[in-house]
Amino acid sequence: MKGMNEMIRQAQVMQRKMSEKQEELKETIVEASSGGGMVTIKATCGQEITEVAIEDSVMEAGDKDMLQDLILTATNEALKKSKEVMEKELSSLTGGLNIPGMF
Repeated sequence: MKGMNEMIRQAQVMQRKMSEKQEELKETIVEASSGGGMVTIKATCGQEITEVAIEDSVMEAGDKDMLQDLILTATNEALKKSKEVMEKELSSLTGGLNIPGMF
């Protein structure tokens, strides 16, 4: 029984550390761009877009479809990067164990 209590305590400690790390990572910013830097998106590792930057030359071109594609591409890449950072940081706490539903 003592061994089971220790396992439960360790699981609670790991859960607390993971919650703390997730909160910390919500402040971590990743950046992605498309079109050779014509559109840049910044996002937190909490999957929140914090900034969209569009070069003036893109706006002057007046190509709405191109702009939409550039924004979409950069946004998806920023969100992908943020998820990868979150997974990497949290897996370091679990010793590389893949815990279903964690990410």
